[in-house]
Amino acid sequence: MSGDRRARRQAGKTLLDGPHLLESALQAGIRVERLVFSQGAAEGELGMWRDRLPGVPALVVPDRLFAALSPVEAPAGLLSVIAIPVPAPRPASCVVLLENIQDPGNLGALFRVAAASGVTAAHLSPGCAEAWSPKCLRGGQGAHFQMEIHEGRDLPEFSRAFGGPIHAAVLGAPRTLFELDLRGPAGFAFGNEGAGLSDGLRAATQPFSIPMPGRVESLNVATAAAVCLFERVRQNLAG
Repeated sequence: MSGDRRARRQAGKTLLDGPHLLESALQAGIRVERLVFSQGAAEGELGMWRDRLPGVPALVVPDRLFAALSPVEAPAGLLSVIAIPVPAPRPASCVVLLENIQDPGNLGALFRVAAASGVTAAHLSPGCAEAWSPKCLRGGQGAHFQMEIHEGRDLPEFSRAFGGPIHAAVLGAPRTLFELDLRGPAGFAFGNEGAGLSDGLRAATQPFSIPMPGRVESLNVATAAAVCLFERVRQNLAG
């Protein structure tokens, strides 16, 4: 389950590394199915989780075995097993559409930015990295539990059906981010840093550019998302 996307999908479960993600899941009402500790962690401060969740089965394994089982390079000593949440579609005031974001760390960071800015749903193309992989979960730092995550979506179709404009950052677009009216329902589409958006998604969205007076060609996708999504926050706070 730690490194096999197909196994996670078939089981409908994933692993959370460390106490922070576990706490975030509990706060979101997620049921924890099992705890796994390294021997050292169980004998230290993290062992308190067995007392805090007495009804959850707990397994303690030798440190070396735990390191081999862990899905991340620097494990915290505590893993928890949860069922992958199934999103219940509901009206969304702000969404992000993510096309072919292939690095799980970048995808997780993007989720974190989106959740912090009040995004209520993320829609991912089939070419995106797996949203519920341990590496993406670690990058999101709990953001996964604060919004709906829909994987394998037809993004052009969703864009046309959404009840508001979907804006897409496109290099060289004549209209800039700061000219957009982002009050009310709105969405943003972000694509692979190398390839950009597909022709189909670009045709279904409204292009804009991010002014960059400095001598750089482009921004990391999570950074670009932060600029765009917090401009929406600013406009809505300003009324």
